[in-house]
Amino acid sequence: MRQALLNQYADELYRSLKDCRPIAPLTERDPQLTLEEAYQIQLRLIARRLDADGETVIGKKIGVTSRVVMDLLKVDQPDFGHLTSGMLREDGAAIEAAGLIAPKAEGEIAFVLKHELAGPGVTVADVLRATEYVVPCFEIVDSRIADWKIRIQDTVADNASSALFVLGDAAVDPRRLDLGVVGMTLELNGEIAATGAGAAALGHPANAVAWLANTLGRLEVPLKAGEVILSGSLSTMLPVKAGDNLRISIGGIGSAGVRFV
Repeated sequence: MRQALLNQYADELYRSLKDCRPIAPLTERDPQLTLEEAYQIQLRLIARRLDADGETVIGKKIGVTSRVVMDLLKVDQPDFGHLTSGMLREDGAAIEAAGLIAPKAEGEIAFVLKHELAGPGVTVADVLRATEYVVPCFEIVDSRIADWKIRIQDTVADNASSALFVLGDAAVDPRRLDLGVVGMTLELNGEIAATGAGAAALGHPANAVAWLANTLGRLEVPLKAGEVILSGSLSTMLPVKAGDNLRISIGGIGSAGVRFV
């Protein structure tokens, strides 16, 4: 009975993703929903995308990497979701806002791996050695939960509120600079709307990737060569709508842009 209910939640989230119609918070309907069950829902949701839409998993995203958001969701660690081929957009892409529910944009550093990372015991040095390059990145998050009324179980079940991501066209060896101190500016329609630094992601973006590798390692799941890993937002999320143009610049790495139509 319980598994059937979890499957129902995953199917609701999938339909919401396809129809752009939000659903009521799972935790309001099911206060006993656990984090472990939320990840089970996430896996079924991803399976639906792979089976029904022909997508493939091409990476992972890390969320809830700032203390402010952890406190808001009453948790003491980040969460993660899956990146699929259907979520990737090119630098400068035009994204249809009508295809999303309540989108928000985050500026991040993405890691592209050249070697497998298998925890536990993965360190920052291991992450840097395993990384082919880093690129500036926009993650477009979107909640299938109505009005973003989420607890940690809601966002995890909803694939960590993932929607789309945009990779910049720069590619930099992460060992050439200190990712913990790089600065980021995020422009909205030509005006600076947010600033941040690499340290916003668990003190250092590679810390976030190490956390993910070690968390998945306990499940005997490695991060694979070629995967893209989004290491977490470097500033606040910005609500976006049709007509908005965004650009991020990250010191020593490069820039990325996206527009909404």
